[in-house]
Amino acid sequence: MTKFLLAVHVLAAIVAVGPVTVAASLFPPAARRVLAAPGDEGAAGTLSLLHRICRVYAVVGVVVPVFGFATANQMGVLGTGWLIASIVLTALAAVVLGALVLPGQTALVEGRGTAAQTVRLAMVTGVFNLLWAAVTVLMIVRPGSTTGA
Repeated sequence: MTKFLLAVHVLAAIVAVGPVTVAASLFPPAARRVLAAPGDEGAAGTLSLLHRICRVYAVVGVVVPVFGFATANQMGVLGTGWLIASIVLTALAAVVLGALVLPGQTALVEGRGTAAQTVRLAMVTGVFNLLWAAVTVLMIVRPGSTTGA
């Protein structure tokens, strides 16, 4: 059962978190193009598509911590420091995505954004991506693990 839970957890992370990080990273430059050429329907369509990808995969991404908790429980590692740190970083990433990235994207898609907001959005998107990178490293390295990894 542990292998199944771990496989679903890892696959969900790749399939759900990967697209959000890529689409969120592509969004600020696309928003700058829309602001520079307001009548460009293609650029506006790209912006809407990137925002939709972020919204949909953010919801799908809930599967990642659900199966992560199930896997950790099955492995008996719920109280380990590396896992607690990963949980905290995952929660921070979720807050950054839900409170800063997605609302910032919504404002720009709806035409309420400015060029300065694209810079802020790029910064918070970078923070979101760095948080996920840190979680990934912790999941691989697992400080204090007795498995030798």
